[in-house]
Amino acid sequence: MKFEVSLEAANWYKKEMDVKQGDYVQYYVQLYGGIPTAHPNYSLGMSIGKEGDVAVKDVVEGITFYFNENNSWFLNEFDMKVVVEGEELAFVFHEK
Repeated sequence: MKFEVSLEAANWYKKEMDVKQGDYVQYYVQLYGGIPTAHPNYSLGMSIGKEGDVAVKDVVEGITFYFNENNSWFLNEFDMKVVVEGEELAFVFHEK
C-alpha cells in the first residue's frame, strides 16, 4: 500500500481549499458519489480538520494527507497517487 500526494496536488489544496501548513486532509471511503476510484461502487470523500487515527499518510508542504485505520483497506490492493490534471485533482490507482 503506497499513498502519495504530489507537490502540485498539495498546492492545489492550498489554493482551492485554503488548506495551510499544519492542517490535515483525511480521505474516507463512501458508497457511490464523490471522487471516482478503482473500487466499483465506492468513492472517496475527504474532510479537512484535525489529525485522527492515522494508518497511512503523506506529508507535503507541511500538510498531512491520510487514511485512518477504518479506511486503509481501500489501499490494500492498490497504490494511490493524488495529482493535478489540467486544473483538477485526479486520483491515480495502480494495482500492486
